[in-house]
Amino acid sequence: MSFGNWKPTVVVQGILWILYGLLLQPEPGTATLPLLMDSVIQALAELEQKAPATEAGHSAAAWLLTAQGSGTHSPLYHFLLEGKSLNTTELDPPSLSPELRGLMGEVARHSVQDGKEYGVVLAPDGSTVAVEPLLAGLWAGLQGHRIVNLSLESTATPPDAGVTFPDLGPTSPGLSDASPDVTSGDVRAVSPNVSTKDTDVRATSPEVRPGSPDVQASSPDTKAKLPTAVDSLLVVTLARGLGLNFLQGPQTWNHSGLGTEGCWDQLSVPRTFTLLDPEASPLTTAFLNGALDGALLGDYLSRTPAPRPPLSHLLSQYYGAGVAGDPGFRSNFRRHNGAALTSAPSLTQQVWGALILLQRLEPAHPHLQGMSQEELAQVATHATKEFTEAFLGCPAIHPRCRWGAAPYQGRPTLLKLPLGFLYVHHTYLPAPPCTSFESCAADMRSMQRFHQQTRGWSDIGYSFVVGSDGYVYEGRGWHWVGAHTLGHNSRGFGVALIGNYTAVLPSEAALLAVRDELPRCAIRAGLLRPDYALLGHRQLVPTECPGDLLFNLLRTWPHFDKNVKPRTARRASSRSKRRPPPTILLSTDLQ
Repeated sequence: MSFGNWKPTVVVQGILWILYGLLLQPEPGTATLPLLMDSVIQALAELEQKAPATEAGHSAAAWLLTAQGSGTHSPLYHFLLEGKSLNTTELDPPSLSPELRGLMGEVARHSVQDGKEYGVVLAPDGSTVAVEPLLAGLWAGLQGHRIVNLSLESTATPPDAGVTFPDLGPTSPGLSDASPDVTSGDVRAVSPNVSTKDTDVRATSPEVRPGSPDVQASSPDTKAKLPTAVDSLLVVTLARGLGLNFLQGPQTWNHSGLGTEGCWDQLSVPRTFTLLDPEASPLTTAFLNGALDGALLGDYLSRTPAPRPPLSHLLSQYYGAGVAGDPGFRSNFRRHNGAALTSAPSLTQQVWGALILLQRLEPAHPHLQGMSQEELAQVATHATKEFTEAFLGCPAIHPRCRWGAAPYQGRPTLLKLPLGFLYVHHTYLPAPPCTSFESCAADMRSMQRFHQQTRGWSDIGYSFVVGSDGYVYEGRGWHWVGAHTLGHNSRGFGVALIGNYTAVLPSEAALLAVRDELPRCAIRAGLLRPDYALLGHRQLVPTECPGDLLFNLLRTWPHFDKNVKPRTARRASSRSKRRPPPTILLSTDLQ
C-alpha cells in the first residue's frame, strides 16, 4: 500500500480506536503470541491492510463504544481523546487474527499487580515498553496538539493566587520548550461523562505555546501562575501519571519507586515480566518508556503533513534504525529526546494542570478531594523534579537479566558506599563498538564467559559497561565489589566502554553517559561521593587501558585526578634502557 493512498484521518484514527476497544477484552495472561513490540507492529500492519476496505474510523469508534459499555475507563482519556468520536453508528470492526486479537487485548492496558507488570512488551532495543501510553500519544498526535483551556469559572477547588513553588533544584541539561501548532478547548466544571463536543473548541494562533514556562521552579521564592491550559498530548502520556503517582503525600516523594526495572521470563519468547522491586509504583521504567515514546511520536505526527506514514511503518522505524532515516530519533535515545521535548518548568505546569483537570472530571477521586491549588502545585513540582533528575537525567541501564547474564559464582562482597572513585576502561576486546542491543548483549555474555571460565573470576569484572547503542549494561552493579582495577576494586566503580579507543573515540552518547549521567545519578542516590575522583585504568595499573585517545580526553573532564600519573609512563622513566620493557597488560587483565 502506497503512502499516497493512505488516509490518516479515517484509517489511522480508526485503527487506534480498534486497539483501544481491546482494552477491556482478554484478561492478562491469555495471549498466545510473545509479548514483543514486533507483534504489536504486526497487529497494526494487519489492521492497516484491512481498514481501507471499510469505514474504519466509524466502525472502530462504534466498537470501542460497545466495549467501553462493559467497564470503566479514565474520564480524562474520555474527555481528551474519545469525546468527539463516540457518536457513531454501530458497525463491526475489521477482524484481527485470534492470536493478534488476544495479544492486543492483553497489552493495551497497563497495570502492576503482585510484583508483575502487565501491558508491556519487549522492544528490539532491549527496552520494555508499556503499550497503553504509547497508543494514547499516537492518538493525541493524530488529533494535533490540543490546548485545553482551564477556565477559572469552576465550582471545583478555588484557585489560590500566587502559589509558591518549592525549590526544583538543578534539572537535566538540554531541556527546551516545545511549540507545536495547537487547537484549543475550554474546560469548566464538567461531569465525568463530558465529551469534547460539549466544550468550546476553537483554533488559536500559532503563537500559543503549550510548553511556555509560566513557572520558574528553580527558585523557592518564585510565585507560580495558576495553569490556564494543558497540552492533551503531554497530559495523556506523562503528566497524568506523574501527578497521580505523587498524590499520596510528601512521604512518598523521596521513595516513589519511580522507574523500576524488571526481568522477562525469557527473551526469545517473552510472556511474563517480573519487577525487580515488588513494591514498585505504576510509574515503572516500562511505563515511562511508553509514555516518552507516545509523547515523542505523537509530537512527530502532529507536525508531519499528510500523507502521514502508516503507524506500523512509523513504529518499525522508531524501534529500528530511526524515523525517516534519522538514527538519533529512535527508542534507544528516548531520554535524550524527551529532555528536549519540554522544559522542567513547563512540565510542572502540565502536571499541575492535569491534576486540576482530574479534580474537575473526577470530583470524588479519593486523593484529590479537598486539595488546594498550593498542594497540587507542590505535588506537580516534586513529581517533575523526580522525573527529570531520576529518570530523564540518568542513563538507561539494562539489568543483568536483560543481556542474559550467567549466575554469580561464589559469594559477592558488598561495597561500603558511597565510593570515592570512578575508574574508566575500554574493553579492547571486543574491539568494534556495539551499536545494537543484540550485539552489545552478545559482547556482555562473551566478556562474562572469558572472565569466569578463562580468568576464573566470580563474574564479569566491570561494575557497568557502556555500549554505543545508547544503553548502559549492568555488570556487578552499584553494590558489589568488582574485578576491574587491581588493588582498588573496593574503592571505586569500574566503568568500561565497549571498543578499542587507542586511535578513535567512543560515541558522544557513550561519553555523555560516563562523564555526566552515570556519576550524577550515583551522587544523587548516595552511591558516589560528590567530590569523587575520575581515573583512567592506566593511572593505577600498568596497562594501556583505556586507550590513548580516550585517556587524553579524560584529562579534560572536570573530576579527572591529574595528580595520579600513569603507571606506564612512571615505570618507563625509571628503567634502564638495556632492560626489556615490562609486558603491558590488556584491559582484560583486571585483577
